[in-house]
Amino acid sequence: MALRRLSVAFAVLCGLAVGIAASFAEDRAIVLASTTSTQDSGLLDYLLPIFTAKTGIDVIVIARRADEVLDGARRGEVDVVLMHARPQEEKFVADGFGAKRFDVMYNDYVLIGPKSDPAGVKGKDIATALKAIEAKGAPFVTRGDRSGTHAAELALWIVAGIDIASVKGAWYREAGQGMVAALDAARASNAYVLSDRGSWISFKERGDLDIVVEGDKRLLNQYGVMLVNPEKHPNVKKELGQIFVDWLISPEGQMAIAGYKVDGQQLFFPNAAKSGG
Repeated sequence: MALRRLSVAFAVLCGLAVGIAASFAEDRAIVLASTTSTQDSGLLDYLLPIFTAKTGIDVIVIARRADEVLDGARRGEVDVVLMHARPQEEKFVADGFGAKRFDVMYNDYVLIGPKSDPAGVKGKDIATALKAIEAKGAPFVTRGDRSGTHAAELALWIVAGIDIASVKGAWYREAGQGMVAALDAARASNAYVLSDRGSWISFKERGDLDIVVEGDKRLLNQYGVMLVNPEKHPNVKKELGQIFVDWLISPEGQMAIAGYKVDGQQLFFPNAAKSGG
C-alpha cells in the first residue's frame, strides 16, 4: 500500500515537472509575425535555429501578408514584426504600435517573364517595361493580396504613369495569394509577374520563365524589424523580443543572414549597420 502511495506521488511529481517545464518553455518563446517571403524563401528556417541555440528562446512564426501582419500586431497578438513594407512600418511606429523600427536587410524585386518576352521588355528599366506590358496587353499576374510585394507593384505602376485600376483588363490577372502561387500562375499562363528575388531563387518549377528586368534602383526591397510597443500591449514579451531584435541587427545576426544561400546564391543582404532605423 505504501509502495502504491509512493508510486502515485512520484507520478504526480513527474506530472508537475512536465507542466513546469512546458510552462518554462512557453515563457521562453516569442511570437514573430513576418511576411511570407521570409518564410517561403527558407530564411527563417535557417536563421531561427541559430538564434534559439544561442539564447534558448524559441520563435513561433506567423507568416502572413503585410496588412495582416500589422493588423495582428496592432491587436497585440505578436511580440516582434519582420516585414518589407517601409511606409506602413513607419506609420505603425508613428501611431505608437511599434517601439522602434530598424533596417535589417534587403534584397530586390525582379520582373519575371516568358523567355520569349512578348512585350519586348528584357533589359529595360522597370517603368519602361510596365508601360510596354500595358500597351501590348501582355499577360501579367499580380499577387492582388495586399502584401508588401503587391504594394510595391502598385507603386511601380504609378512610377510608370499608369493608373492600373482604370486600365487593367483581362491581361491583368489576380492570383489573390502568396508569391509561390503568383509564380505558379505566371508559369501556367506564360505571364509577367513581379517577385522578390529570394522567392524567385527558391522557386523550382520555373517552366519558360526567366528574369527580364533587374537592377533598377526602384526595385530595392528593404526589410525592417520592430518590437511591438509593450506600453500599448503589456502582454508583449519585451525583454525576449528585444533580445531577438538586437540579435538580428548585431554583427552575428547580420553574418547569419549573409550566410543563407540557395544554390550558391545569397538571397538577402544585411544592412542594419548602414542605417539608423
